[in-house]
Amino acid sequence: MTLPDAKSRRVLGTILTLVCSLPLAAFLGLTAQAQPVFPEFNSRAEAVAALENPDARQRAAGVIYIARTGLAPDGPLLVKRLGDDSPIVRQLAEAGAWQVWSRSGDPETDRLLAAGSNQMSAGQLPQAIATFARVIRRQPAFAEGWNKRATAYFLAGDFKKSLADCDEVIKRNPEHFGALSGYGQIYVRLEEFDKALEYFRRALAVNPNMAGVETNIRVIEDRQREKRRKMI
Repeated sequence: MTLPDAKSRRVLGTILTLVCSLPLAAFLGLTAQAQPVFPEFNSRAEAVAALENPDARQRAAGVIYIARTGLAPDGPLLVKRLGDDSPIVRQLAEAGAWQVWSRSGDPETDRLLAAGSNQMSAGQLPQAIATFARVIRRQPAFAEGWNKRATAYFLAGDFKKSLADCDEVIKRNPEHFGALSGYGQIYVRLEEFDKALEYFRRALAVNPNMAGVETNIRVIEDRQREKRRKMI
């Protein structure tokens, strides 16, 4: 499913777009004397190698390159950087993961995914569900088709079908922190708080930058402690 803080994803996407068009020094707020502008990699191999570079600027540039050019199977490269020492790299990696996850490698599939997302944003949930079903039929191995339909089912209140689609997402992309968080949201609605905690923790283990998930965990844990206190 989609991350609960959709506004944050839009902000991160904007950051990624800006960084792709500006010198990295400008984005990092460095002085002109520092000179570390965005490297122009000549190949994917250079960008992948940069992801392990000790210099955070190089790692950020590698993340940007993969986010701009990569496909869904490149997700693990960016997920690995979600625990980076640099907060800039972590932010870029999160935005980049969503970008590559949404690219199947087939233009028509990607067009349908975008169309369904627009329908979902407009509240046209039956139409969005039907469009995402077309994505799934066209490319059943593409995890994001299942993830988007899981989100639409969740918004429509069909939690059983949303859970089933989340299962399909995780079969194809075990590191999909959005789907893991989505399980947690569903189980909160179903008042199955132990399961909600399990999945929120799993999501946070993949992506430790999810402030909303951290808040959800604290709220549930506080509620459970209060419940146990009243039982004594």
